[in-house]
Amino acid sequence: MSRSSRFVRISAALLLGVTVVASLGGCKVFRKGPRGDYALNAEQRPLEVPPDLDLPDTSGAMAVPSPGGSPAQLPAAPADSQSGFTVAGGQRDQVFERVGAALEAIEGLSISNRAQLLGSYDVSYQGESFLVRVAAVRGGAYVSAVDPRGVAATSPAAVQVIASLQATLAR
Repeated sequence: MSRSSRFVRISAALLLGVTVVASLGGCKVFRKGPRGDYALNAEQRPLEVPPDLDLPDTSGAMAVPSPGGSPAQLPAAPADSQSGFTVAGGQRDQVFERVGAALEAIEGLSISNRAQLLGSYDVSYQGESFLVRVAAVRGGAYVSAVDPRGVAATSPAAVQVIASLQATLAR
């Protein structure tokens, strides 16, 4: 072995040793003392959640209502107006069918759509389109005309249809 190759090997080993000591000497793994968030000052520690607050309250989660509970209350009938009236004592579905028959009897009125689940007829009369709606209320069913904006229809055609329906259903 030549003297220069031996010198190079020793230098390389020494350089490697110094590099390892320098890089690992500053590592926290080799330091002694407290570790983790609990070792920080009180102002720097993360908040601790008490054990009873880390889960939601489930005490009333499986409460089943009693079978004799009261049914949902129907809304009170609005006061009769030129755009609607109340049919006393009738179920909504029965009144819906009667309104459909009365609408078909009105000359010049066309029903473009009927939705029994919604209780509405989409009608056109004298060039105007509006909904005739039947809603269940306390003591009967409320029949009303609603314009495309969702407010009570007060156009002459709608008022005329509601007046005709009221006269027909009163019999």
